[in-house]
Amino acid sequence: MQRWILLRGLVREQRHWGAFPAQLAAALPDAQLITPDLPGNGSRCHEASPTSVAQMVEACRQQLQQQGMAPPYSLLALSLGGMVAVEWAARYPQELARCVLVNTSMRPYSPFYQRLRWQNYGAIARQLLLGSLSEQETLVLRLTSAAGDAASRAALVQQWLSYQQEFPVTRRNALRQLWSAARFRAPPQRPQLPTLLLAGAADQLVDPRCSQKLAQAWQVPLLLHPTAGHDLPLDDGAWVAARIADWLMHDKAA
Repeated sequence: MQRWILLRGLVREQRHWGAFPAQLAAALPDAQLITPDLPGNGSRCHEASPTSVAQMVEACRQQLQQQGMAPPYSLLALSLGGMVAVEWAARYPQELARCVLVNTSMRPYSPFYQRLRWQNYGAIARQLLLGSLSEQETLVLRLTSAAGDAASRAALVQQWLSYQQEFPVTRRNALRQLWSAARFRAPPQRPQLPTLLLAGAADQLVDPRCSQKLAQAWQVPLLLHPTAGHDLPLDDGAWVAARIADWLMHDKAA
């Protein structure tokens, strides 16, 4: 049985995966899916978020060990979670079987204004300093999703708002996570394990060229969704699950 660890991004928790775990489980019926929260998010909202990606790796490993989840693991990681996956692969390659990285970015492959689109700096800064919870979740949805009609998007904002009200992510922890992501630098060597990159062409948060540059530098496959945004599993989870299943079948055949 493959153990798939699903890692979310900045200030998101396991419930933000929505319907995607069920979609992935249907595509990979023999897999065990685990959706840990990073410290500072979700069920771990009362903990201080680490100030480095390396510390996030250690926090994930410790949580899995405490739950009796032994390696090897397959990682599916979105955005900041992708940085955690890359650092994990560099530090403990023996623990990982494969990685799927979704809309991630990192130094030195892409400049800062592509890793977080410069057009969003003002809105993000205003939100961190002055915004309400409702405005925060509305902004996050606008920046990360390109799918859904007005009614479904409004309902999703309300659902996310209920998560934040139950497990609030503090501004301090949000800033600590931003700081960790901003100063992360990829190890000099590419991940020494099978790696697949997925990206949404309509990503308004991270420029899709970041994934393209990683794919070129590491010589790994990249699949680009033509209409999805940053939260690709939200916008088209069935597509993500199908692409992973196809990749695994191809890998076995090879």
